[in-house]
Amino acid sequence: MAAGDSFYITTPIFYVNDVPHIGHAYTEVASDVLARWHRQRGDDTWLLTGTDEHGQKILRTAVANDTSPQAWADTLVESAWKPLLATIDIHNDDFIRTTDERHEKAVTIFLQKLYDDGHIYSGEYEGYYCVGCEEYKQLDDLMETPDGDYAGQLVCKIHGRPIEILKEKNYFFRMSAFQQQLLDLYANQPDFVQPASVRNEIVSFVSAGLNDLSISRSSFDWGIKVPWDDSHVVYVWFDALLNYVTAVGYGVDDAQFQRRWPAVHIVGKDIARFHAVIWPAMLMAAGLEVPRAVFGHGWLLVGGEKMSKSKLTGIAPNEITDTFGSDAFRYYFLSAITFGQDGSFSWEDLSARYQAELANGFGNLASRVIAMVTRYFDGAIPVAEPDAAILAVAKKATDAANRAIDAFAINEALSATWQLVDALNGYITEREPWALAKDPADRGKLEVVLATAVRGLGTLAVLLSPVLTKATEKLWASLGGTGAIDAQPIDRAWEWTGGPSVTPLDGTLFPRIEAEAPAE
Repeated sequence: MAAGDSFYITTPIFYVNDVPHIGHAYTEVASDVLARWHRQRGDDTWLLTGTDEHGQKILRTAVANDTSPQAWADTLVESAWKPLLATIDIHNDDFIRTTDERHEKAVTIFLQKLYDDGHIYSGEYEGYYCVGCEEYKQLDDLMETPDGDYAGQLVCKIHGRPIEILKEKNYFFRMSAFQQQLLDLYANQPDFVQPASVRNEIVSFVSAGLNDLSISRSSFDWGIKVPWDDSHVVYVWFDALLNYVTAVGYGVDDAQFQRRWPAVHIVGKDIARFHAVIWPAMLMAAGLEVPRAVFGHGWLLVGGEKMSKSKLTGIAPNEITDTFGSDAFRYYFLSAITFGQDGSFSWEDLSARYQAELANGFGNLASRVIAMVTRYFDGAIPVAEPDAAILAVAKKATDAANRAIDAFAINEALSATWQLVDALNGYITEREPWALAKDPADRGKLEVVLATAVRGLGTLAVLLSPVLTKATEKLWASLGGTGAIDAQPIDRAWEWTGGPSVTPLDGTLFPRIEAEAPAE
């Protein structure tokens, strides 16, 4: 995409039935890094996140906690979900709640249009329903458990909890009418669903035939009322998916909607089907553009299992950030896991990468270079032509990282950037500036080495600023960088030529961690 283009990116909106774990935070951080990167390329960027507060699961959770669903949602949003964004340093532009008046009003407008245009009809449905997923299930979505608390029962493969058999009169969306249009979309825009593994699953699912979608419930009342029949509330997924357009002015602010839409959706692969099948069909029915892309990332695994609140395998993000800090949290999950694939979390791996890559690799490089400029040149950055070989590595890393971001390959962007970290560390080891400083005849060589190192550090500060938000801001100030670090053109990071002088770092960028990690 060209610089200055609109880049609207969303996370899923998360259920407020419980507090967030690091799986939720992983999605938030990945989306935030992509948004920050595009902002620094000059794109008209907008990052949306929020919470999903309707549906049977929320109602049951609230009742179990002796409160109303609205009070439950209000408490969880303010005490857990919004604080999460501060804990992991998310720079979101908007936060939408499905109980917001702006959302409920726009959902009603959208639903009424589909009804008026003949895309919705009434009927009766009976099927297997998972309250955890808020979704009717097919038999191949279920399994029979041989032992344990639910022995002999059909359970959801995702939640491992028994399903319910529901029969009720509902309103249906004629989703089956959009089967061929969806298949054409996948064929004509191969990058609409990513990565390929998720795309293949989606194409296979739609090719097997689509059923119409039940989009209302009459057995409970916690939700948005169906505008032509207030004895029904809107199905929670139909309601929730619409947040992506209601947040940017659908039906209310046409200018804002035209500016922002369509969006890139970052979701977990387990909800990719909703976003890549149901959602574009809804938009087609309403005569709106489909999303720009749907990217279904992999699961975080703990002990070989998907992280889950219901299975009590969730790890709170602050358990990590309290010890390692938000920068390390952001870096670890985006560098250690191939974005789009499942990845296993372990405290040992986190600790090892923190020490080897952040503290010793990048942090120590910054400390050494700034200390040597301070010691040998009284803080004045030497004016010398940088080493062409290192400059070439910096340009190559910048270009490769930007290409990787366009392909949603965040781990590859970090890997490309780390080639410059390694090149600079190797360069300093080879040139031995501490030895050059001992001989006045080598003063010119020393100037070249440290001018090269400072320029390389500046490039690293810019390239890493979307991920290591706190450390790079600190480094940028120490390097004498002008303007805010997050305003630097990241696609030209290698062009930074340095400021007049450095100031000593206040401590190290990544302090030694003495505390032991919690037992798994």
